[in-house]
Amino acid sequence: MPVPEDPAARPPGPGRGAPPAAPGDAAGSGTASASGDGDGDALVVLRGVDKHFGSLHVLRSIDLTIRRGEVVVVIGPSGSGKSTLCRAINRLETIDSGEIRVDGRPLPAEGRELARLRADVGMVFQSFNLFAHKTVLDNVTLGQIKVRKKDRGAAEERARALLDRVGVAAQADKYPAQLSGGQQQRVAIARALAMDPKVMLFDEPTSALDPEMINEVLEVMRQLAESGMTMVVVTHEMGFARSAAHRVVFMADGRIVEEATPDAFFGAPRTARARDFLSKILHH
Repeated sequence: MPVPEDPAARPPGPGRGAPPAAPGDAAGSGTASASGDGDGDALVVLRGVDKHFGSLHVLRSIDLTIRRGEVVVVIGPSGSGKSTLCRAINRLETIDSGEIRVDGRPLPAEGRELARLRADVGMVFQSFNLFAHKTVLDNVTLGQIKVRKKDRGAAEERARALLDRVGVAAQADKYPAQLSGGQQQRVAIARALAMDPKVMLFDEPTSALDPEMINEVLEVMRQLAESGMTMVVVTHEMGFARSAAHRVVFMADGRIVEEATPDAFFGAPRTARARDFLSKILHH
């Protein structure tokens, strides 16, 4: 008998090595993770989120909860709303209706509160977005000094430690144009980490890279996931989703169609839409 394709029936359940469910979060309840109700460990909560670009309805009634320490990988066909969802979490895209909360607080509209939120929500873009006229070291220290109000010495010490962590310490005095794409993306990760974020958002971080540079960035992200960082990752890298995610969220046509652990999603997707997507992307 076919499984009904009802987004409301998505079971969230923690995946392989997932953070423990909060008290009252019944396993397989199908609602606790989606709504965040009773989930005291929720860090990012989206409820009833809708977004239009003109007549195009890009996010449709999105309900999603991300717990502390959880790695959620968002996948789906192009135009499904994945990047818009990611960018809405730190208000790079505004929403038309619904609510987004980060660490219990609704997203501020503008001003200093918004700047503080963005410091707590690290963002890594597909196009790196480094300052071309500043050295690698300056790129990683600037936010610490301007937003976190650290003195330069402490900011540089932190920056060098992070550049070493992501494997580009030797590039500290170079400019972005002197680095490979993979090195630039690792600098971008270090820059986001320098702000000591509560959650890291990755918007297709490897899509602009040459194939041989992808793994070096994914390895840094795997290490970050293993360290316990809360992560939301929009990607087409199915290997990363299988190995690093606690939960896979599959989107299509602006909706969350299915949520599951990697083993469940890749092994036995419940909806025809997900099965069709996987048949195309895994056998390409």
